[in-house]
Amino acid sequence: MVKTEEVEDAYKVAKERYAEIGVDTEAAIKQLNKVKLSVHCWQGDDIHGFLFPGQELTGGIGVSGNYPGIARTPDELSGDLSEALSLIPGSHKVQMHAIYAVTDKKKDLDEIEPEDFSYWVDWAKKEKIGLDMNGTFFSHPKVKHNFTLASPEKDIRDFWIEHGKRTRAIANYFGKELGQQSVNNLWIPDGFKDNPIDKATPRLRLIESLDEIDKKQYDEKNTIEAFEGKLFGTGIESYTVGSHLFYNNYALTRNKLWTIDAGHWHPTEDVSDKFSAFLPFGKGLMLHVSRPVRWDSDHVVIFDEALVRIARSLVRDNELSKTNIGLDFFDATINRVAAWVIGARATQKALLQGMLEPIDQLKKAELNYDFTTRLAETEELKSYPFGAVWDEFCLRNDVPVGNDWLDNIHQYEKDVQFKRN
Repeated sequence: MVKTEEVEDAYKVAKERYAEIGVDTEAAIKQLNKVKLSVHCWQGDDIHGFLFPGQELTGGIGVSGNYPGIARTPDELSGDLSEALSLIPGSHKVQMHAIYAVTDKKKDLDEIEPEDFSYWVDWAKKEKIGLDMNGTFFSHPKVKHNFTLASPEKDIRDFWIEHGKRTRAIANYFGKELGQQSVNNLWIPDGFKDNPIDKATPRLRLIESLDEIDKKQYDEKNTIEAFEGKLFGTGIESYTVGSHLFYNNYALTRNKLWTIDAGHWHPTEDVSDKFSAFLPFGKGLMLHVSRPVRWDSDHVVIFDEALVRIARSLVRDNELSKTNIGLDFFDATINRVAAWVIGARATQKALLQGMLEPIDQLKKAELNYDFTTRLAETEELKSYPFGAVWDEFCLRNDVPVGNDWLDNIHQYEKDVQFKRN
């Protein structure tokens, strides 16, 4: 078990080392404490939800593994989330999906209401956290030939338009009840497996559907919409209606948020480069932090180079205030609560490392064409004792330091999760 005195002693040394290059570690800790992550609920139950028990995952969605202890009820899932949040430093939010409605009535996606999420609002109030929302446009019989809002059939479009309207009302309810803006994210699986003849008409239908969904005005203090594109999906390899450029333009012209999912791009693209290209024009971003292996496989986020680049860009370009950071991955080959903790803490570590840079000095060197200093200093920073600052951050937030949190997981498995099977 990590000793408090050792953490504090190491932090004193690190604080002095960083001060030598003009970095205030106290300011970095304070800055990181302000960043709220939106933890995704669907890691805890492999995206099953509670609205349609036993329904198969479709629409390009799939989860690998069968690790014991999956959450099967609202109480089990909220309990697992509470355990995870107790091991993640700071105060955060949780992302919901429409299929996580808790109701004793049989309802379809076009019938859900804010009251069907009162369970989650009551839980969030106890945890003192906010809630974000996602419409569930997959794993449903009305996803017809991979089409929802862009479907050529009006009755299909109307069903999903009504669903979209209801998710907005639920997000507004979250914001009003919890006093924190709720981001309502929209992603759809619409597209073609093989080459289409008509690429324009499905997008015109999608525009019309989205405009209809967003017709009612809500106070942005409570909720705002975000739109998530994709390069391609399983079963729609040749054409995606809601492409990145489509939603980029839709968000710009409707003054909404654009969602960037780190796994939805070509493997050779640098996702972090998108932020500064969009934000000078756009209202803001919803970021889904994921880890694509080969492509959009939604592996648990780790502290890798791609994540570091994402975090550094947000910090260096002062874009955190316009960016909502959410997690989006699902892995059933490991403990599901541990997955949340690993991904969230990795994201926070990457942000902290970005905050522990003499950014103004480095920008000045770059402005003066002193690329030698820029390269030398950024290389040296890689071996600076940022881990000691991270441990201090955890200590101050009263969460386990180092790998001590894993002891909590093992005990939670023994006492709670493994008893479910």
